[in-house]
Amino acid sequence: MADSTSVASLNCLVVDDDPLSVQVVLNCIANTAFLNAVGSYTNPVEAAEALRTHPVDLLFLDVEMPLMSGIELLRTLQHPPLVVLITSSKEYAVEAFEYSVVDYLMKPVSYARFLQASQKALEAAQRQPAAATNEAIETPAPNAAFTFVKVDNKLVRVTFDDVHYVEALGDYVHIVTGQSKHIVYSTMKAVEEKFPASRFLRVHRSFIVNFNRIHALEDNIMQVEGKNIPVGQTYLRDVMQRLNRF
Repeated sequence: MADSTSVASLNCLVVDDDPLSVQVVLNCIANTAFLNAVGSYTNPVEAAEALRTHPVDLLFLDVEMPLMSGIELLRTLQHPPLVVLITSSKEYAVEAFEYSVVDYLMKPVSYARFLQASQKALEAAQRQPAAATNEAIETPAPNAAFTFVKVDNKLVRVTFDDVHYVEALGDYVHIVTGQSKHIVYSTMKAVEEKFPASRFLRVHRSFIVNFNRIHALEDNIMQVEGKNIPVGQTYLRDVMQRLNRF
């Protein structure tokens, strides 16, 4: 999470088994300038899996759901985001706050109360200590074959040749190798600065690829080790110039 001067918006996910309730919250998000909806789920099991691979800043979470309650979903997350719980019953309030949720909204959700909870979440985000974005990826020595990236407060060695591609997802980047995926709080700009330009190529606002892992390019779709990656129009010229060197 960024510091108080740089947190301008929060990426949000909505999880509620009632599609109408989901739509109410999505409408509230759409009317709140500092919130950005990145998706919604009516199936809590699918939501839990998505949160493990695609972290968000703020989760609007229904408590009473089949298969898995909102509280149970929270228990599955090793690093939960900020959470606003939504429910039709007050009986879960004590248990909810054991999980340090930001706020607790009662259904039907009014926009005024929603905005109050969202402002609390923004303030909480701004109070969180910043893992400085540019420090999440160590600056490698000239001609180095590897760098270190910060993953869950641990420095992990990443060998450049092993990297297939880097994907931006919200405030994080996913560094994908043949064996693993490292989720790092960073920006694509930082990756471009720290990963050697001789080996890596920005092909889309959300993707940087290892040039040596490119297998084919057809109709603005690049095949990188079995992954189809879009090539953005603003990057196409640079990509073609790089490919035409061979």
